[in-house]
Amino acid sequence: VQLQASGGGLVQPGGSLRLSCTAPGTIFSGNVMGWYRQAPGKQRELVAAITSGGFANYPDSVKGRFTISRDNAKNTVYLQMNSLKPEDTAVYYCNTPLGSVKGYWGQGTQVTVSS
Repeated sequence: VQLQASGGGLVQPGGSLRLSCTAPGTIFSGNVMGWYRQAPGKQRELVAAITSGGFANYPDSVKGRFTISRDNAKNTVYLQMNSLKPEDTAVYYCNTPLGSVKGYWGQGTQVTVSS
């Protein structure tokens, strides 16, 4: 699987991070792209999704704090995370909805929010 997420790290509560994920054009082009996260001992959950046309949606847990965007020319999807909380600590992945259902996951990036 050729999804590569990057940009994670250690940040204090209230801080910000910007994640990036590149994908092959065959996966990225025309597809909804999502950011997912998995915290230790918890199920993976969707935290943001964006259509090829730029329509985005979010669960209530991150709405107003996270912003997903995409650059279709670069086959890249981004996640700007602001006002981070300790409960945002997780490994973050990007994927398509179909890929997530089929269990095809690429490399994630660790986000740790701690003082």
